This record gives sequence, C-alpha cells and structure tokens, in this order.
Amino acid sequence: MYMARCPIMGVVPIALFLTASFFVLFTLRKVTDKWLKVLGYSALALLLFSALVVFSGMLLDSARGLKMCPMSGKMKSRTMMRMMDKNNMPEMAMPEKGLPPKE
Repeated sequence: MYMARCPIMGVVPIALFLTASFFVLFTLRKVTDKWLKVLGYSALALLLFSALVVFSGMLLDSARGLKMCPMSGKMKSRTMMRMMDKNNMPEMAMPEKGLPPKE
C-alpha cells in the first residue's frame, strides 16, 4: 500500500546530517595532515549535499500540497469511510440471524 510521506519528517535526517557535519568540521580543526583534511572536507561536502537533498524533497512535498501527515484532514475521513465499508471487510460484518447458541 502506498502512503505519501509527511514533509515534516525530513527534519530528522536534516538534523542528523547537520550534526555530523558539525563534528566533521570540529575534527578538521584538530587535523594537521593534508590528506585527512581533504577527506574531511569531501565528507563534509557529501553530508551538506545530503541535507540539501532532503530539504529540497521536503519543500517539493510541501509544494505538492502535502502540508500535513497523510492521516489528517480529508484523507483521514476518506480512509476511515473505506475501512468502515462493510463490503471491504466481510469478516467483520454482523451476523444477520442474531447471536450464536451457547455451547
């Protein structure tokens, strides 16, 4: 079953990428070897690029109209109506003859 993503859920990975970027920058100040600095700056660039990709995806989802989580507003009422429809769940339908006899 396909469910749309919540745009607000992009905040967590962005925070993780930016936190890792901070620690990479913090470590780069202590490093004196040239190649380790190059490796650190390339890792920093990848982390910042990843945060930018997640942020742009979050903006695109918001622009498409996914302002809130998928289970809110109209979608919630449509989904609940579909779930409560007796034709979709015949095993949950009430018996027509009444209660079964006790054993």
